Amino acid sequence: MTTTRPAAVAGMFYPDDPAELKRTVADLLAHARPGKPSPPPKALIVPHAGYIYSGPVAASAYAKLAALRGRIRRVVLLGPTHRVYVRGLALPEADRFATPLGDVALDREAMQALAGLPQVVTSAAAHQMEHSLEVQLPFLQQVLGDFKLLPLAVGEASAADVAEVLETLWGGDETLIVISSDLSHFLPDALARQVDRGTVNAILALNPHLNHEQACGATPVNGLLLAARRHGLHPVELDVRNSSQTAGDPERVVGYAAFAFQPEADADQPDADEQGETLLKLARNEIGTRLGQASAAPAEAPWLLKPGASFVSLTRQGELRGCIGTLEAHRPLGLDVRENAVAAAFRDPRFMPLSRAEYDDIRVEVSLLSPPEPLEVAGETDALAALRPNIDGVVFEYGLARSTFLPQVWEQLPEPAEFLAHLKRKAGLPTDFWAEQVRLSRYTVSKWKERAHEHS
Repeated sequence: MTTTRPAAVAGMFYPDDPAELKRTVADLLAHARPGKPSPPPKALIVPHAGYIYSGPVAASAYAKLAALRGRIRRVVLLGPTHRVYVRGLALPEADRFATPLGDVALDREAMQALAGLPQVVTSAAAHQMEHSLEVQLPFLQQVLGDFKLLPLAVGEASAADVAEVLETLWGGDETLIVISSDLSHFLPDALARQVDRGTVNAILALNPHLNHEQACGATPVNGLLLAARRHGLHPVELDVRNSSQTAGDPERVVGYAAFAFQPEADADQPDADEQGETLLKLARNEIGTRLGQASAAPAEAPWLLKPGASFVSLTRQGELRGCIGTLEAHRPLGLDVRENAVAAAFRDPRFMPLSRAEYDDIRVEVSLLSPPEPLEVAGETDALAALRPNIDGVVFEYGLARSTFLPQVWEQLPEPAEFLAHLKRKAGLPTDFWAEQVRLSRYTVSKWKERAHEHS
């Protein structure tokens, strides 16, 4: 017997009259911020409040699907649970989801493909009153027409759990992934904008460490960010607002953002040699400017305006003379390299500030970091086995203690046990320290170093 999950929040979050709902969605799509032309998205992040509050922001993402009608045959929809506790990701027991615009059939075959994953459960209760998924359906129905749905209510799970589910369902061009999440909740407008901008920058940097104060759907968002890394997807910011900018009280707002994830466009990306040459010139020029030795700075190419994380290292006569960097992309790459160059030259606490007399003798090295990837390890033995000498940069975290070594450090500490011991010492902890709360992440680098006298 076919079972249908009825619309639970029609008439509250969106109109329950079919004609009015259709007009409302059409009007929101028609007035969506157009954005720049871009490739079709593989995934979206959209908000899930009442349409009067977040509808305009959500519409900016759904408007990107207009050309995909008839091509997208399945939508994988994930949103956080708000009313029922769930351990893992919950499938519904129903065969169809209903809205005032009609029923949407569930992809039972794809649901069966998840049966072997321990983090996937079935729960009718988790879906019965959940609005984070339901409010997306009228948009999808209007834009895509006929499609099958695979809805998952996400409860207590890890980003890796979510990413594994997404990997199982990834499919090809016929599959769209939609993550439903709002941003900060109930902050004053000015503070909310500040907090939400940090969250938006983290998403743009594919940083899968959001917490639930930043985004109520942090868990599925983090899972998508991990999957996006693996598949080479590039997030594009479409719209960011809060409820005070749509229909709410400025003293107590909720943040909303929409993103499209699409294949990286490489048209403005230089080759590795050109990229390295530009970054080295940026770093040296910024140091020289502070010493009255500046030469012409390279032009600020479009790729330098994208978020990036870098380290700048200085050596003099073969010895380290300064090294400062950024682990997570939170500002444009060009700015990050310039700021880290100045910090390495003048603010590394291990060295005196660089003098003008030393300027011609230093060699500059710039390392460009990939986004950190959490290492899921059961203990120190697992950690040592997981580390890849000469490949991995490693971040060690315990409470407020944090340290990192670039992959270059493997040249001095080639054994994983020695490498990790010194990393713990750098964090201010004993070399034999370990605790269950230790967190490890790893990253890779692309690095470029000036040849002797090439700057002169």
